[in-house]
Amino acid sequence: MYGVVDPMYMLMLIKILGEDYIVWDKAATIRFLKPGRSTLYATFQISDKEIETIKQLLKQERAIDRHYTIDLVDKNGIVHVSVDKVIYIRKKD
Repeated sequence: MYGVVDPMYMLMLIKILGEDYIVWDKAATIRFLKPGRSTLYATFQISDKEIETIKQLLKQERAIDRHYTIDLVDKNGIVHVSVDKVIYIRKKD
């Protein structure tokens, strides 16, 4: 289940921020809450405000870590797995 969500935020940020930024997966914490015996769904969103926050923080700091939570839910919205991702971001020199 983790393999499905692992690269998503990193890939989204690489695409959104472009070639002037370095974006890496840094860490993850996985909480298995229920067995995944049915189809599970995840939603990935990065708001314009989040992108602006990242750019503003990188004007003050060399590198930052951003935290994102992804829940894998069934058709009834019940969470089976919760993943916290840490993404490292810095502006290229």
